[in-house]
Amino acid sequence: MKNLKKYVSALLSVCLLSACALIPQEAEALEQSSNSNKNDMRAVWISTVYSADYPSVQNDEQKQKQEFITKLDEIKNMGLNTVVVQMRPKADAFYQSNINPWSEILTGTQGKNPGYDPMAFMIEETHKRDMEFHAWLNPYRITTSGTDMSVLAENHPARLHTDWVITYNNGLYYDPANEAVKQHICDTVAEIVTNYNVDAIHFDDYFYPNGYPLNEGETQDGQQANQRRANVNDMIRRVHDTIKSIKSDVAFGVSPMGIWKNKGSDSTGSDTKGAEGYYAVYGDVRTWIKNRYVDYIVPQIYWARGTAAADYETLIKWWTEEVKNTNVDLYIGQGIYKDDVAAEIGEELLLNERYGVKGSFYFSLRDLLDNRQNCKVAVMNYYAKKDGTGQQIPTPQTPQEQTPSTENTPPEQTETPEVVIPPEQNNAPVVFDPVEPIPEPVEPTPEPEPPVQTPPDEICSLPTAEQDAFIANTKVLVDSKEIAFDAYIINDFTYFKLRDVAMALNGTQKQFDTLWNEKEKAINVVTNTAYTVAGGELQKGAAKNKKALCSTVTLYFNGVEKALLAYNIDGNTYFKLRDLAKEIDFGVAWNEQSQSIAIQSDSSYTE
Repeated sequence: MKNLKKYVSALLSVCLLSACALIPQEAEALEQSSNSNKNDMRAVWISTVYSADYPSVQNDEQKQKQEFITKLDEIKNMGLNTVVVQMRPKADAFYQSNINPWSEILTGTQGKNPGYDPMAFMIEETHKRDMEFHAWLNPYRITTSGTDMSVLAENHPARLHTDWVITYNNGLYYDPANEAVKQHICDTVAEIVTNYNVDAIHFDDYFYPNGYPLNEGETQDGQQANQRRANVNDMIRRVHDTIKSIKSDVAFGVSPMGIWKNKGSDSTGSDTKGAEGYYAVYGDVRTWIKNRYVDYIVPQIYWARGTAAADYETLIKWWTEEVKNTNVDLYIGQGIYKDDVAAEIGEELLLNERYGVKGSFYFSLRDLLDNRQNCKVAVMNYYAKKDGTGQQIPTPQTPQEQTPSTENTPPEQTETPEVVIPPEQNNAPVVFDPVEPIPEPVEPTPEPEPPVQTPPDEICSLPTAEQDAFIANTKVLVDSKEIAFDAYIINDFTYFKLRDVAMALNGTQKQFDTLWNEKEKAINVVTNTAYTVAGGELQKGAAKNKKALCSTVTLYFNGVEKALLAYNIDGNTYFKLRDLAKEIDFGVAWNEQSQSIAIQSDSSYTE
């Protein structure tokens, strides 16, 4: 890492000033430990979208500062040396900016000054501990849900320049094709690099919205798709050049989806069958590496060894070859928000070492702190052994049950209510927010992201499809009457129990019944029919996060099969509210300002 010379120089200076008070063996051991820690990347994503990892309180400078210090000390104690903090979760700022409004996550109100400069404080505390600070920015996302620009701060660039904005899947994004948008992103980066002592600028895996449709007749390798990739490539190149023109020693890194292309799409792709960043979000990371548009990359390889569609070691080997002889550093995004990955993280780190990988980014912080599947102990032991310092912590034969995180958030990663309602949340490194990460199966959702994050719906296409389900405490109004639903946020989307929605709409003009066919393992939704009460509807479950499995049931609407993404939680089937609204044709609206969902039986569904 670039701080190595600085630390060695400082160590030698201390030695001279103290007349080399340490005995030779002690001095040698200390220097070797310090050098080992600084030679490889040991980073963790800290998601702020939905307050996933930080902050847990609003409008309280001292509590926010103390929370960051506490977490930073815990991170340092694990043997990590870098924090990657989300400073621009939604086209806003966790820092003093003349370009972007203050983030609402700090105060609850976008544009409101929190009374201090969080990034300046974070950098100071991070550097005090001889750690690096990477400013994590999401370049294009404006909202995680909702398309009403009037809820944005009055000085928000999207509100001032509506021609910069595209709308997709109930969310707002800056248009990657717009020249003014590219310049705005460069100006945002320039402001940070000029005014703050950051060690790196970091982008996650969100570029074009995942699944953004092509025009009729266009193909994924056609002219329009290639132009989209060119738009993203141009932005990445210009950001790199902007950084280097101001401070050449500030690094620029990107955390792409874990799969560039599958071998089935390109003979030079990886031997995998997951979602491809080249097509899903128009991220052509091969071009960035080849042309040195980035100093490092962190592919979100959020799968366990032996995963049929995306084997961990297969991808490690592929990415290692991809960066060979390029001077681009390869780090791996580790999806410890998933139980199978967290349980084998020690083995994954040894594989990284075998293939010459230069370090890891963990998604997400909350999973490390919660010691999911004993991953915190495994990480600490790995670094302690590598550094030759510290006593190893015994690993229990039977891992203790993990306490669910009390901070709600999935790794960052695709958003919007369907209503997407923030809790907390996850893909990444899908992740799933790298991060906010789009994991492939996918989010770092952190989250993540992380993450994921990421952190996306393609996750259901893989065999290991268990996901974190975070409690959604958002207010829901059905025909203006507040009703408490047992809802969960999975990969940044809010999922509702099918029978709860049926019960809530029973007696209205949009009522429907659900019929279960045990032989076919199928549900048939019959519209314009009174609901048959089964018992247990609209009962709030225990106030804790849970695990969700991709549902394998077949779903019919009035006898016509429909392919809707669904999850099974505790034996019940949960769907995205907007998917149900579209098929049953009831109204659903998201109020960004009041953070509430309105279900309307007297209106029809609109996109």
